[in-house]
Amino acid sequence: MANPRSLIVLSLAFVFMINTALATAVTYNVASLGAKADGKTDSTKAFLSAWAKACASVKPVVIYVPAGRFLLRNVVFSGPCKNNAITFRIAGTLVAPSNYGVIGNADNWIFFQHVNGVTISGGILDGQGTTLWACKASGKNCPSGATTLGFSNSDNIKVSGLISLNSQMFHIVVNGCHNVKMDGVRVSASGNSPNTDGIHVQMSSGVTILNSKIATGDDCVSIGPGTSNLWIENVACGPGHGISIGSLGKDPQEAGVQNVTVKTVTFTGTQNGLRIKSWGRPSTGFARNILFQHAVMINVQNPIVIDQNYCPESKGCPGQVSGVRISDVTYQDIHGSSATEVAVKFDCSSKYPCSKIRLENVKLTYKNQVAVASCSHAGGTAAGTVQPTSCL
Repeated sequence: MANPRSLIVLSLAFVFMINTALATAVTYNVASLGAKADGKTDSTKAFLSAWAKACASVKPVVIYVPAGRFLLRNVVFSGPCKNNAITFRIAGTLVAPSNYGVIGNADNWIFFQHVNGVTISGGILDGQGTTLWACKASGKNCPSGATTLGFSNSDNIKVSGLISLNSQMFHIVVNGCHNVKMDGVRVSASGNSPNTDGIHVQMSSGVTILNSKIATGDDCVSIGPGTSNLWIENVACGPGHGISIGSLGKDPQEAGVQNVTVKTVTFTGTQNGLRIKSWGRPSTGFARNILFQHAVMINVQNPIVIDQNYCPESKGCPGQVSGVRISDVTYQDIHGSSATEVAVKFDCSSKYPCSKIRLENVKLTYKNQVAVASCSHAGGTAAGTVQPTSCL
């Protein structure tokens, strides 16, 4: 058994090392590099200047954004860098141009690529997407819009205490990354805002999303192909389309999704709760080893749903069968209210039926009545109290 005194000494030494590292960090204030906190002056050059200095430094760096509103055009922060400890400490608000045409044709507004060890702490990102949403609603020819915050091919990323408002399209995208932690993130957009997914993860491993509140017009969290070892915990969703694995199977050759845990989540007035969806077309994709645990549904249209006949606007897949294989999916301690009579729906592939679906202690009601479960090509087991009665 270790000596308690030696453990205390080791702990103090570790704390000292952390404090020393922070104390030795170099700080660059974007205001001192020319950024203006008036919400009107383009501050992009100042931010890129701060990044260039940080990326070239061999010491840990803090890029500090003081209080105020800083206008940014689309900006790319590229690595690799000489150090793996760059922190954006944001006290103010970063504002996208109000004219959606300025950044709307770019894929991203604020984009990090090939970086290692970047932390974003605090701050507000205001995508000013309302005018673009209105353009789309009018049926005019509009840009697709930019993702507010994107990470690509990057490792060891931390995002904490960040607020994302009114993104033109997706709020946060994690693509091709490893070891990403998001804690205390808030996403806010209108319930009718198009394609404004809160957090989208794809082709990434070791992503954790904790203690977050997401209100938007599309999926609160969307999980794309190639995602593995994803952990989502203590997330409130609504309005929005729920937490969705998929859509999968859009491409014939596609990486699968595996080892996903979603626990202690609340859905309020959402279109879906816990959803897995795949296109009705051939694919090598799969979804397996999925755990949905401790979920509360409050007036949710489709609390538990697997849809393997996803085919928006009936284009490119009518009459075809999904090749995505779905297996080992557990729903444990799921309760609350459904806004529709069918609270549990497993609409699986006729060629590759869903297998090893498990329902444990599920209780969903519809207008204080017994709800209904619907199964098609789905096999599995039920344990404990399961309402509506399992159709597996």
